[in-house]
Amino acid sequence: MAAASEHTVLQFVAPSSTATATTSVLTARIHPLVIFNVCDCFVRRPDSAERVIGTLLGSILPDGTVDIRNSYAVPHNEFSDQVAVDIDYHHNMLASHLKVNPKEIIVGWYSTGAGVNGGSALIHDFYAREVTNPIHLTVDTGFTNGEGTIKAFVSSNLSLGDRQLAAQFQEIPVDLRMVDAERVGFDVLKATSVDKLPNDLEGMELTMERLLTLINDVYKYVDSVVEGQTAPDNNIGRFIADAVASLPKLPPQVFDDLVNDSLQDQLLLLYLSSITRTQLSLAEKLNTAAQML
Repeated sequence: MAAASEHTVLQFVAPSSTATATTSVLTARIHPLVIFNVCDCFVRRPDSAERVIGTLLGSILPDGTVDIRNSYAVPHNEFSDQVAVDIDYHHNMLASHLKVNPKEIIVGWYSTGAGVNGGSALIHDFYAREVTNPIHLTVDTGFTNGEGTIKAFVSSNLSLGDRQLAAQFQEIPVDLRMVDAERVGFDVLKATSVDKLPNDLEGMELTMERLLTLINDVYKYVDSVVEGQTAPDNNIGRFIADAVASLPKLPPQVFDDLVNDSLQDQLLLLYLSSITRTQLSLAEKLNTAAQML
């Protein structure tokens, strides 16, 4: 698909009554796999490409929330006033994804960058023919504000009679859903520069430091409530009680034995995997020497 840009783009960052009236979408719920896919595609982009685009897959919940669970990149080229999208590649990838998970549908598209432009309006028009009211997700891989900002938009056309004047992109709330293990990787990606990815031991150390910080905050809150400096909150009290009740009631010696047994098992697995790699490497060298003879 190739199209020329004659669009005027309006980008709004706060919800308005006109945008709410034109769309039933309330929130874009994004799973971290989508963000990781976008970053990976941006790193692997051609040298001549300034940004990458792709298709968002997921489902629409009964309350209107768009649940974005997967994505794939779509090759495209952008010129001064034209955009070309590889539609055949897009349809082939969609067919492949539907074979694996037929419940996922197209819910929108993504692009890297800090906002929208005239090319975004053309691409959005294409996805509007694929699905009703698509979501446009932007991931700021250039760290314009010091971090990788994630935004979601819906679009509506501003017209005067039969003439289209502009494409209005209205920002909608983003709900990033992730578990603790995924949040560790996401926090690393949000940093502007990383010397190296943390290994398992370093990741555990960071997690334990964060846990100790949270425990200290709970201690301070409880002491403040007991001393009468802070008004008690029943909801917070129930959360703290549930957290304490979820801890296993084990003597310290039994807990240490469990941790040491688990550590020994992991060390044994590492040793066995190291022996396996050594045997495979030795077998490969022997096979190569036999072929040369």
